[in-house]
Amino acid sequence: MSAAAQARRPGDDFKDHRIKSADGLSLYVRDYAPVAPETGLPVFCLHGLTRNAADFELVAPRIAALGRRTLAWDTRGRGRSDRDPEPARYNGAIYAQDVIRVLDELGVERCVFLGTSMGALITMILTTLAPQRIAAAILNDLGPVIDPSGLARIAGYVGKTGAVSSWEGAAAAVRAVNGDAFPDADDAFWTRFARRTFRETDRGVLEPDYDPAIANALAAPGEGAPAPDLSPLFKALAAAPILVIRGATSDILSAEGVAAMRALKSDVVVVEVPRIGHAPTLEEPEAFDAIVDFLAAVP
Repeated sequence: MSAAAQARRPGDDFKDHRIKSADGLSLYVRDYAPVAPETGLPVFCLHGLTRNAADFELVAPRIAALGRRTLAWDTRGRGRSDRDPEPARYNGAIYAQDVIRVLDELGVERCVFLGTSMGALITMILTTLAPQRIAAAILNDLGPVIDPSGLARIAGYVGKTGAVSSWEGAAAAVRAVNGDAFPDADDAFWTRFARRTFRETDRGVLEPDYDPAIANALAAPGEGAPAPDLSPLFKALAAAPILVIRGATSDILSAEGVAAMRALKSDVVVVEVPRIGHAPTLEEPEAFDAIVDFLAAVP
């Protein structure tokens, strides 16, 4: 990423951390201090498959303003975290181990996890490694049952978006992939989206801000084959309070998927964001208001 792209903007009030993973990669974390008085445990924001901490550049400071320390990271292979020379390590179990490492290094014993898509999966996997670290969970557009059509769509584009020569081109590229999920978005939205998810290279071109090798670990289910069943992970997570945010037109978390969650945890809180697919930005009023209400009710 260029120096200009990394430059701080007005309102950026986070600390930068670089933390070594167990296998020696440098992991980048943004750390937003809580606005006094402190009201609860920290919140750890975990982004989706091809995204990075910039997804939370508006949401994280708003959560910190509620009185909670807020962390947002770049998962290995994304953003300002190192790319892994061994693509086989791009998997949920390794990511969850990285989370534990970050929490240990930053002195966070327990927190609320806010995970979008892959970030929600990482949160569920954490129940197998360190359930005591999870005080509550906010799952953004992912549950124990995943719609295979959404997985196939994602597998169809990850690692395949090429470099472009301008920010207008980057905005057009992200719109081509995500336009159905945000049918009412304007040009300013797509420009912000592009600036969060593309980086300028030393060659002066713009490319997606992730290692294309993350696609190696993503396999769409074959035609007629079911998606992975995450019910055992969700059952383990169900011991904690859970808020689920769903895009009303999501092709990852279907209405049937929500019903499956309710069958496993009757008190799960589910909020739907209208006219949004996979996945809500969490800046939508329906989503952020639900986060505020949920955080007010958990440690």
